[in-house]
Formats: sequence, C-alpha cells, structure tokens
Amino acid sequence: CRGYELFVRVLAYTGMRWGEATAVRVRRVDLMRRRIEVEHTAVELNGEMSYGTPKTHQRRSVPLPRSLVDELARHIAGKRPDDLVFTTPRGDVMRNHNFRSRVFVPAAKGIGMPGLTPHDLRHTAASLAVQAGANVKAVQRMLGHASAAMTLDVYAGLFNYGLDAVA
Repeated sequence: CRGYELFVRVLAYTGMRWGEATAVRVRRVDLMRRRIEVEHTAVELNGEMSYGTPKTHQRRSVPLPRSLVDELARHIAGKRPDDLVFTTPRGDVMRNHNFRSRVFVPAAKGIGMPGLTPHDLRHTAASLAVQAGANVKAVQRMLGHASAAMTLDVYAGLFNYGLDAVA
C-alpha cells in the first residue's frame, strides 16, 4: 500500500476500525504513553463525511506498539492538534471505497491475498494481541467491543492456548 504503509500497520496492530483510524486527530495521539484515543469515527453518507461516536458510543484508549512510535512521530510532525493523522497524499479525508479500490485491493492481490480487506486487519490485531499474552478483557477493550462475550464469540479460537495449562 505505497504511501499508506503506516496507516495499514496501525490498523493491523491496533485493531481500530476504518472509520476510527481515519477520524483520529493529532491531539489524540499520545506517543509517550503509546496510546491513541478513539473518540470519533468517520462515516461517508451520500458523498459527505460526518463524524460521530465510535460503534459502542464510548471513547477508548488503544495501545500503540513501540515499533510504530518513531514513524508515527515523524508522520505527525508539523501537523496541528486538530489535523487528521491519516489523510490522502493531498491532505484530504480518506474515503474507504477509494482507498480499497485504488490502493488496498491491488496490494492484497500483489501479495497473493485477494479478498483481504482493511477490516480483516482487526482480526490480525486480535490474533497478535492474544499471541502476545493479552487476556480477553484486554482484547475487548482494544477492539472496542461492548462485552467480553462478544469478543469471545468472534475470537474464541484464539484463546485455546489455556487448555494445556488447565490440564
């Protein structure tokens, strides 16, 4: 995804939804704490962008991997606090349909993964978090699910590592 590599890695490592990631303002990035505060989501309706609350209507703090901090710091350097963190190369709001058709779909095909979507990167983030030892409550909070039960319903297969310990 030439030009959008950082954006794609942020999706894959934080589990933010497309609209959440494209609505993040610079002031909501805390590089010292390695957190991104999700407080809005961007939605395109009839060609117009609007901003609302996230899917669960709750703000959340999403952990940011150390490996992305320096690159994100360079990316937001010189931007004002209310500027969007991720934009098109011209500085416009990123639109899901345009990004998918022009950037993501060709890149996914290029790596032999046709059918991969930006939303699939949430599953990548959940898998990586569980593999790193995160418990279901941490994954729930990271992804912004309303309940741990919902997280387990979607990602139950990821939590099988504990069966040997129980035995």
